[in-house]
Amino acid sequence: MLVTIRRRPVAERAYVLDANFCMTIPLIIAVCVLLIVAYIAELSSARTKIPSVIILLIFGWILKQLVEFLGISVPDLVPILPVFGTIGLILIVLEGSLELELNKSKLPFVGKISLMAFMPLLLVSACLAQAFAFYGNSTYKTGLANAIPFAVISSAIAIPSALNLGPEKRAFITYESSLSDIFGVIFFNFITLNDDIGTRSIAYFLFEVIAILLISFVSTIGLAFLLGKIRHHVKFIPIIVMVILVYAISKYFHLPALIFILLFGLFLGNMDEFKSNKFIQQIKPDMLKKEVHKLRELTIEMAFLIRALFFVLFGYLIQTTELLNTATMVWAMAITIGIFSVRYVFLKLFQQPALPLVMIAPRGLITILLFLNIPLAQKLPVANKSLIIQVIVMTALIMMVGLMTNKSGEKSKSPDFTA
Repeated sequence: MLVTIRRRPVAERAYVLDANFCMTIPLIIAVCVLLIVAYIAELSSARTKIPSVIILLIFGWILKQLVEFLGISVPDLVPILPVFGTIGLILIVLEGSLELELNKSKLPFVGKISLMAFMPLLLVSACLAQAFAFYGNSTYKTGLANAIPFAVISSAIAIPSALNLGPEKRAFITYESSLSDIFGVIFFNFITLNDDIGTRSIAYFLFEVIAILLISFVSTIGLAFLLGKIRHHVKFIPIIVMVILVYAISKYFHLPALIFILLFGLFLGNMDEFKSNKFIQQIKPDMLKKEVHKLRELTIEMAFLIRALFFVLFGYLIQTTELLNTATMVWAMAITIGIFSVRYVFLKLFQQPALPLVMIAPRGLITILLFLNIPLAQKLPVANKSLIIQVIVMTALIMMVGLMTNKSGEKSKSPDFTA
């Protein structure tokens, strides 16, 4: 039996290609305009004190209204959000850790910030979990799984927003938000991935921490060695790709992979502290400093790109009904008040000036990622998408007010966190 293959006429094929081309050009224009708007928002935030994330969310929302008004057909973009979010989180934590100084004189500072990042996270999660468990008619463990995303400070929003503060305040926000992300992810995975919390689960958790520390040590030394040895004109993209690959593989096995990103950045950014070690001398830290500087610049550029795309996309996916949902508004206000009240108490407890630090505790990228990763069987109706969106917007607006009310003359009057 002969099979007849019908070929499209040349004119018909040309029409299809032309139609695809016509759809591609507007998409390229839209992405370029989007990134230019994001860049303008980033530049203007120094003067207006309006965090760029607010502008990006509004721009994404306006874009959605325009698309619906014009009747343009757009594919489902929801699956892309976690991908952008994960890559953005990696790049932002790496960017922040490359900037941080680590030496013996900084150890009290790091210890104090670690407590400042962990204790409010634990307290907010514990209290909110009790409320969720009661009103959601569920177990405390399920309530905790839904509460943790609300308790984590978003480094993706906090770090870029703190650029115009003094160096010590900026370091405080960078350390605190990065550690909050790490503690939050570890705590969330521990709660959601263990059916029963007991001696066995705690022992396995300690094993995971030890495993990621070993992976971090081997991967960091290996990537630093490659960074110094590669002579090809393309060298930084492969390094960043391998960093993301190590993170993804570690994450696949449910290891606290953000620890690797933080340690990798701290090591590269502070090689002067380790160059007396004979083993470290093999990677020639003095020659590597220039390469690390170039890697940091590329990381900053890439983090800006992914962050801009993520928040515009998130703004695009926000439904007006979700933002103005009166059923969750009271919950959102109560959670927001609780977040900043606990933060104020701990800043005073650690004898630190409250303003403007008390107001810089935004929820955002990490909150969304954790929310999307709550197992279906553990999701509670009370902790829904509307509540997440409202808390993110409220905390971002409070941060904006804090930055606007922070006098420029106070930049040099940074608190002494090492005391």
